[in-house]
Amino acid sequence: MEGGHKMSDRTHSKITRRKFTESVGIASVAAALPRLAVAQRIKSTADRKNALDHIVIIMFENRSFDNVLGRLYGPGEVESFEGVIGKSLTNPIPEWAENSASRKLVEYGVAKNMNTPKPDPGEEYPHINTDLFGVVDPKNRFVPLKKMVPPYNAPNPGQQPTMDGFISDYISAFTAEIGRQPTYEEYAQIMTGYSPTQLPVTSSLARGFATFDHWFCEVPSQTFTNRSFFHAATASGYLINFPPADAFPLHNTAETIFERLEAKGLTWRVYCDAPSPASMTGIIHASRLHRRFATNFFTVADFMEDAKNGRLPNYAFIEPNLWHGHNDMHPPVSALLHGLPWDPPSSLLGGEALLAKVYDAVRTSSASNGSNHLNTLLLVAFDEAGGTYDHVAPPAAPPPDAAAPPGQMGFTFDRSGQRVPAIAISAWIPERRVVTEEYRHTSLIRTLRERWSLGPPLTARDAVAANIAPILSLDAPRPPDQWPDVTPQVVPPFNTALLPPNLPLSVLGKGIFFAILAFEKSLGAKVPEISRDTGISGAQAQEIIRKMSLEIFPGLRYSG
Repeated sequence: MEGGHKMSDRTHSKITRRKFTESVGIASVAAALPRLAVAQRIKSTADRKNALDHIVIIMFENRSFDNVLGRLYGPGEVESFEGVIGKSLTNPIPEWAENSASRKLVEYGVAKNMNTPKPDPGEEYPHINTDLFGVVDPKNRFVPLKKMVPPYNAPNPGQQPTMDGFISDYISAFTAEIGRQPTYEEYAQIMTGYSPTQLPVTSSLARGFATFDHWFCEVPSQTFTNRSFFHAATASGYLINFPPADAFPLHNTAETIFERLEAKGLTWRVYCDAPSPASMTGIIHASRLHRRFATNFFTVADFMEDAKNGRLPNYAFIEPNLWHGHNDMHPPVSALLHGLPWDPPSSLLGGEALLAKVYDAVRTSSASNGSNHLNTLLLVAFDEAGGTYDHVAPPAAPPPDAAAPPGQMGFTFDRSGQRVPAIAISAWIPERRVVTEEYRHTSLIRTLRERWSLGPPLTARDAVAANIAPILSLDAPRPPDQWPDVTPQVVPPFNTALLPPNLPLSVLGKGIFFAILAFEKSLGAKVPEISRDTGISGAQAQEIIRKMSLEIFPGLRYSG
């Protein structure tokens, strides 16, 4: 102590515990004291130079910033925050909409339930073009992706995003899928987002640490291409998940940050939440990572054990369950199987519960050697916005390789995808921090490269991405008892038994299914000969995928 006698550690501990008890209340002492003990046990290791010894990413699906965090702060609560409160945000109803009741606009509002928007909006490149620029070729209206024609609703050169095509695209995509135009109530839901009370875990963590309000995904399209950019800063010219089915597993040959880590003698693992039979990260980068499927891909249950025992790798990437009963926050309906009970009561509620579990594992990690809450950064990310509304126009971005020819659908990869939620959680980050500078998915690659001297940029995209390290700005770490407590809402049980056997796979379902078949076959595996035109049922496909996938991802086997 300054200005007085130094008390013994035992005396200091008693006084600290007494003050802590008085501050949190008797009812909370049982739960809080272990965290206080954690902080005291490893306080000698508190050095900001070690704050990024371990980086953990949990990546959810298909939500924009406005959709998840747009109402996090109101005007004046923090110095700067690009949210939705206090703004007049609208989208026009197109003149060809049948159910407008003379309305001209839809105002942005609050989602009425935890399954909005339903059905899932279009997320492929042509759909996002319409969302961002309001462009919809009449030939591409009311038709599925496979029937769309060039230039796929692309903007004119130099055209700036207007962010006013979300209603138009939702009506068009809904009609193509359902076979009728939606009612006003059905299409107005695309212009809604969630409040902090609806997403208590995500909102508490965002307010309790750092929120990025200008973090953009890399591509104005869907899952595979954006997840590829996250770890490779490119997608080898591919823009949509499917077709062709073998695009990512066989032909996405770009170097990954996983290989850079390994070359430096550093460790990495991908953890998938059960009952995932396969890792999307593995499938997307199969041509580079297939030799690591048996050694580097594990379950979230393994992550919990690794965090508890101080065994986290230098880099950990967590995938929610993106399969049957998914908890990835993806909007309904069915990521794979239309008409089947693929969706849980709420993927948002399931995702919140998973996030709370992962956060608590990091918060309570207390190993004196290895990983712990003082040297671990947890970053919450979303792969893409998936067609959900956001009011901030995405910026331009350099092509990964300026010399490469245009990619799939003629896209030159010279502009970003939408703004997505991103939250950084660390003992070295102050609460209620809003990061207003531009960040993007390849900021993760930039941060890893600089933290461990992993060499030059993978592409021109991560060369310009901002480093996350400066966000960890505190001179002394926050002890875990000062981190926010999070309590997810109750997740209703999901009935996994109801699988009608005769309903066919959706387009995305076929993409994933045939991608796995193509990859297995490329490795010399004996796979069933199934035509893409075959009306294989959801139950049949699920069983085939599970059996094959667990052969190549043995670490994803789980008990239960």
